Amino acid sequence: MIKSPFPYFTLGIIVRGFGRGSKELGCPTDETTVEKLPSSIDEGVYYGWAQLLTKNNSNKLYKMVASVGRNPFYNVKTKTLETHLMHEFKHDLYGEKLKIVLLGEIRKMTTFRNTNELVMAIRNDISKAHHELDSDQCRQYLNHPFFY
Repeated sequence: MIKSPFPYFTLGIIVRGFGRGSKELGCPTDETTVEKLPSSIDEGVYYGWAQLLTKNNSNKLYKMVASVGRNPFYNVKTKTLETHLMHEFKHDLYGEKLKIVLLGEIRKMTTFRNTNELVMAIRNDISKAHHELDSDQCRQYLNHPFFY
């Protein structure tokens, strides 16, 4: 029997990524480290909760979608963990610490024929994440000691 890697808790520093999220896809992402991810977390798209560790953020948790992998659409060779916080911020978040918990998988990593197909998939991922994170099973993590 294979043990589920979820929930998976991690902490990282937000670094500048490839610069495509906001410009091309309408979905800003922030990259955090992936060296510590267990091998049981396949390349794919996941949902969960995220917390920015800033003075002004007051421990607020945000819904998030995370992409783990090499991003075959853009032929990226480096494995990354790109996190999209489902909230609009007025400034960039580079250099900030981010805590996340991955709670489940939305889909496996795949490539797309064009940018429009990718954008539609991202919108669908976000919709699925909203639905899953509204469940009691996921909402219980809003009070998890990891975030406090």
